[in-house]
Amino acid sequence: MEPPGTVDFWFDPSCPYTFVASLWLREVATVRPIEVGWHVMSLSVLNEGRGDDPEGDPEGYLWVPARICAAVQQEHGHAALGRFYAELWRDEEGEGHGDWLGDFHTALDRTGLPRELAEAGSTSDYDETLRASHAEGTALVGTHVGTPIVAADRHSERPVAFFGPVLSRVPRGEEAGRLWDGALLVAATTGFHEMKGPAPAAPVY
Repeated sequence: MEPPGTVDFWFDPSCPYTFVASLWLREVATVRPIEVGWHVMSLSVLNEGRGDDPEGDPEGYLWVPARICAAVQQEHGHAALGRFYAELWRDEEGEGHGDWLGDFHTALDRTGLPRELAEAGSTSDYDETLRASHAEGTALVGTHVGTPIVAADRHSERPVAFFGPVLSRVPRGEEAGRLWDGALLVAATTGFHEMKGPAPAAPVY
């Protein structure tokens, strides 16, 4: 078997469609030789300075989970960030996935991380880390896109990076693998810029 390829995944933790895409990528890792590196990005950073508010977040709540993720990434690394992200969307019973972000302290507890990291959400202490991680992802595809950003072998001679996919349900097994194969094929095509399907349905985890 070929050695696993490195796939980097940038996510805003508050986006439900991005969470569906993260579950797809975890599924891909069971049928294709890839290892996922987790990185935080932020729609709040992306839309900073805009005259409108595309996310409908006048109170700035979306900064909170992104800042906590930045704290986890800086203090405990990318693997811990991936585990925390998974727990952040788990329901109260810890058995399935909720409709929205769960309790930050509970997610940290389940990941084995210090509860104090939740305090980062109400400060700007980790904003430099958040902005740097965000910029690292958007540098691959541009600031005209959103979350998630996926990059395959980005440090190789022929990296492939793209925004998306935007999914409303999680492909499983070989279906997940075929979508991965197709996404790489399309994104690696010289001159490729964008592809869209029907309007998204409500996400199903």
